[in-house]
Parts: sequence; structure tokens; C-alpha cells
Amino acid sequence: MDGDARARVLRNGEDVTEAFERSGKGRTGLVTGLREGENTITAVAGRHRKSIELHNHPIQGPIFSGEHQYPFLCKTERSGLGPPKPDNQDGQGMRVEGGWSRDCFAPTVNDRLYRSTDGTYKPMPAERPADMATTTLPGGRTVDFVVRRERGVINRFLYSIAMLEDGYTGRAVYRFDGGVAIGHDQGTIGGGALDAHQLGQGYAIMYSSGTRTSTHYNLILGGETALMVKERFIERYGQPLYTVGVGASGGAIQQYIYGQNHGTRVIDAAIPQYSYPDMVTQTIHVGDCELLERYMDRHPRWAKWDDRTALIGMNASDTVANPYTGRPGSDECVNGWRGLTPLTMNPLWTSNNDPEWQRMDPPGVKDTVQWTHWDDLRKVYGVDKTGYARSTWDNVGVQYGLEALTDGVLTPEEFLDLNAQAGSWKEAADMVQEGCPFVPSACPADLDPWSARNAHQGDPAPRRTGDPVAIRNVLRSGLVFGGDIDIPVIDWRHYLEEELDMHNAHQSFASRKRMLDHDGQAGNQVIWFTDARPDGPEFDQTPEALKVIDAWMANIRKYPARGVIKNKPPQAVDRCFATDGTEIAAGPHVWDGVLDRRAPGACTKRFPLYGTARTVAGGPIEGGVYKCRLQPVDRAIAKGLYGSWRPTPDQRARLKQIFPTGVCDYR
Repeated sequence: MDGDARARVLRNGEDVTEAFERSGKGRTGLVTGLREGENTITAVAGRHRKSIELHNHPIQGPIFSGEHQYPFLCKTERSGLGPPKPDNQDGQGMRVEGGWSRDCFAPTVNDRLYRSTDGTYKPMPAERPADMATTTLPGGRTVDFVVRRERGVINRFLYSIAMLEDGYTGRAVYRFDGGVAIGHDQGTIGGGALDAHQLGQGYAIMYSSGTRTSTHYNLILGGETALMVKERFIERYGQPLYTVGVGASGGAIQQYIYGQNHGTRVIDAAIPQYSYPDMVTQTIHVGDCELLERYMDRHPRWAKWDDRTALIGMNASDTVANPYTGRPGSDECVNGWRGLTPLTMNPLWTSNNDPEWQRMDPPGVKDTVQWTHWDDLRKVYGVDKTGYARSTWDNVGVQYGLEALTDGVLTPEEFLDLNAQAGSWKEAADMVQEGCPFVPSACPADLDPWSARNAHQGDPAPRRTGDPVAIRNVLRSGLVFGGDIDIPVIDWRHYLEEELDMHNAHQSFASRKRMLDHDGQAGNQVIWFTDARPDGPEFDQTPEALKVIDAWMANIRKYPARGVIKNKPPQAVDRCFATDGTEIAAGPHVWDGVLDRRAPGACTKRFPLYGTARTVAGGPIEGGVYKCRLQPVDRAIAKGLYGSWRPTPDQRARLKQIFPTGVCDYR
């Protein structure tokens, strides 16, 4: 509204003009007192009248994510907010005195903390404590490290908003956390909610247990929660100068997905760390791991661990300790991904053994849950006629080890034997409980680290067809990163390939390729690697990334017409760094040879990249192919798909027996 003194604002017909104050060329204000449901806000100035219709949703949610999930484990009490508020509804919530709490709601708590010189946070006493730490803000002013914090429940999840009491600069961080979980849990607030560097530099920090993927991986629900937390922040503390996302692994995925789905309504810039493009397409190649590991463990040909990269695509090592045997020799499927197949696919197994589930009434509530990723997102994937959530996982036509065959690493006989015996996963309705090590009580006698009891076996072993409804639904859901993101992105990771870490380094380029495929543009994403060899991570590049983002956002504010890419500061380029954080190389060509056919750039040479079982099978680096296009075996042979191998009539017949409906044509 402009500065006209006659202008009025009405809330459902009631004058609320006094809520507005002059700001810039007009007036802004916070209209409170909205009723739940439909509301009308009207601005009136003389003969001019303008109205907007608003739908006010309850703080318990939901807005667009659909009906809340039950049963649901409340954790307000253990998080310092007291017991959840009873709502006396019949249902499967956490029972508290006086009734049931289906929404796990608890009153908001505000407190003051100070950072001690020993690095911990403590309640702020009435007098300045002797062990008070101080912090120097970007402008050079030094202040006491006193934090004002708000905690409560939004959309059933715990949230936190924290900032320096004297030193908030108007900039904000939304901290996203990683991990893997199957929902039905309120989660807890992690240590990132009080990140000392970010608070000490004057950033406010927004945080929610609903934007931790160690709570759930429903990023429709997570995005909704992030929007609600951001709205709460703006209502209480005003519009921030900008909000930058920070977070690793699942926290990085959320930045790509929310940047795609919600534009700048949650974050204006992103620092995804140890990133993947999304989680849902990782299930494609992760599901290959135990099938291939079981095969290799049974064949002496694969006793040398270094050789296993030829099949799994990911790194392997004869010297890295195996966490299951305690002996040298392992690979990324074992060190990084073991256990993710049963967690994702088996409705009878979950790693969530929180004893609070035993207090749920009636007893056995936990046993009513189908503990799969598919079921956690049943509103996306859909439900089949058996009552189980539909699954996208498919390996029909996938020729494991194809690249190893054409490179001469596999013989034709080994290639045929591998693909005949690899098998696939059973349907959820046919799965049984896991053995050792996933069910500790089954150890040591019932050893089954490959989940072989839940895999199709034989010669040839059947392959699994993904549910076309599930595939169609997830591709249009917003859970798959399609490359549509137009905010500043600094994708940073430590290079951890030699540790067989699950955060394989090629995933940063998978995101870039999807961005290029979307609209031919990826200039708003820069990729930074910091070396972590030989002893693991030593230097954190995040503070530098925050400085570069700050300069980038300042340019965007000053020159908005230039857009994101043309406002990049000099440091916002592809870079790689040594273990101590010093720059090795920077510029537009340091990653040459990864997504093009140019000679390898300086960073490409320094940091070798690996792939997945699907890239070895001929799939693209960007992944995301749930179900490949099939071609007849004869056509594949005629195209020269098998390199110098010319199958004999018997070998041709064997290929057709293994792949009766054809083989993948990724081209």
C-alpha cells in the first residue's frame, strides 16, 4: 500500500491498518488474527479496492503433503519441550496423561544461551558469566556470544530458530541434515541448529527435525515443513536479507529438491555438501549392490577386492578394512551401502528400535507399519492390489558388467554367468525377516549380509519389473531432481573415494548434467572438491563458501536484472583444493573431461571419479533411468553393443535366455 493516509486494510471486514508501518515507498505489516480456513484481506484507498483470498492452515499442518502419517512417535519431552499436548483423539499417536497426542504438539519455548570458552552452550544466567565467549562479526565489531533461541512444533516436527542477541546481520541459514530413515517419527533437533561459526558470523539459523532425512525421506513433507518454518521466521523476525541452505548428504539433496520445487520461497542460495541429485533415483543402483556382492562372494574370480569396481562401478580396495569381517578388503557397496537394501525394500525390517515404541498403545503398533521407503511415500508411489506400496525398482534388461566386457576385463563366459545369476528382489508381500547382521538376535548362525532370502535366484534368475504406476508417479512428484534450479549453488565435498565413502564424488556432476539436460544452463552451479587423502577430512571449505555466497547475493541485490549467472563474483567458479584448503586450480576448465570429451582438466586429473553398477551397464552418468528402453538381443549384437565380442550361436541363445524381453538401449 502506498503512503496515502486514507488507505485502510481490512481483515475479514475488520480494520487492521494500525498493523502497517512505513517501509521504503509504502507500508508493510503483519496481519494476525486470521481464522483457520478462508480469509479475505482488502486494501481500500478512496474509490480503489483490492482483495486477496488467503487460506490459513493450522500450525500442526498439513498444507499440501496430504494426510498425516500414523503411527507417529512423539519426542517433545526428550527434546526439552515437555510432554506432547493431549488431543483426546482415538488413534495411533504417543499416549500421554489425559488422552492421545496425534500431532505431537507442545507449547513454544524461548530461552537464552551463551557459548562458553570451552566450546559448549549453557543457559544464560542473570549476570555475565566468567567463561563467556565472544565473537567478531563481519564488520569487525566484537560481541558477547549470547544466543536467543525459539523452539516448538511446526507441522508435527520440532523446530528451532536461533540468532545472536546482539549481532544478527539480517542474513539467515536454513540448516538441513542428512541420514536415512523411514518416517513415523518426530525426530530430534541436531547440533547444526546452533552452529557456532554461522551464529558467530551473525547468521540466524532455521532448523527442523522434519528437514532431517534421518527422520524421514518424504521431501514433499519436508518441503512443506521448510516453507512453514520459513514463514514462522518471517512473521517473528522479518524478511531476511537472504537465506542460504547448508547441509550434507540428505541435507544437500533437500537443497536441490526444494530449490527446484519452491524457488526462493525457502532458500535463495545453496551450499549442498556431499551431494546427490536426489534420493529416490539412488535406489536404482543401490539395489544392485547386494545382488552383485552375493555373486562375487561366491566366485573366487572376485577374491581380489580391487577387481570388484569392474562390476559395481564404485571404488574398491584390497587394503581398506571391511567393517563386517574386520580384515583388509572391501568396497563401497559394503562400506557405504550395506543395509540400505533391506531398509528401503523390506517391510518387515527397520533400524528404528527406539524403546518408546513399546509404550505405544495398543501394543505392537510398530508391527503394523510396512517399513519401506515405498510405503513411507505411499501417497506418491501408490498402493497395489495386495495392499503394499508400489515399487519402482527394476533391472529387466540391465547387462551388469557390460563395460567390463567391452574393455576386456570380463570374458564372455563370465559376463553370461554373472547376468544369469544376478537375480533381483522379491515383491514386498513375499519378503521375510532379515538375518544377521541386520537382526542381531540372528547372529552369528543365520548370516545373510546379502539379503539373499529376499532375492530371486536361479539360472537364469528372474529379473524384476518396476511398477509403471510408481515410476510415472514419482517422476511427476517433484522428488526427482530434473535440473530446474535457478539459485546460486556451491556444491562442495571432501574427496572420500579412497575411504569407500557412500558419498561418491561423481554425484555432483550427475546434478550438473541434469541441469544441462533441462535447459542447457548450469552456470549457477559451481563444484568444489577438497582433498581428504590420506587421513580423512582436515579442512572445512564451508566458511569460504558462505563468503562467496554473500558476495554473490550482494551482486544480485545490486544488479537484479543481470540474473544469477551474470552476478557471479570471481571466486564463484569451479575449484579444487588441497588437504589444507589451499587452492589447487580454479576456472571454467578444471573439470574438463568429466561431462565432455576434452582433455582432463587440472581437478579432473587430481580426483578420479567412479560410477555405479548402472553406468558400468551402459547407463548415463546422471542416472535416473528407472526402466530402460529394451532392444532385441539380435539388434544389440548388430549394433556392436558388445565391442569386439561376436557371440557364437550358443552364446546368442544364452543371451536370449537371460534376457527374453531384450536388453537395455540407453542410447
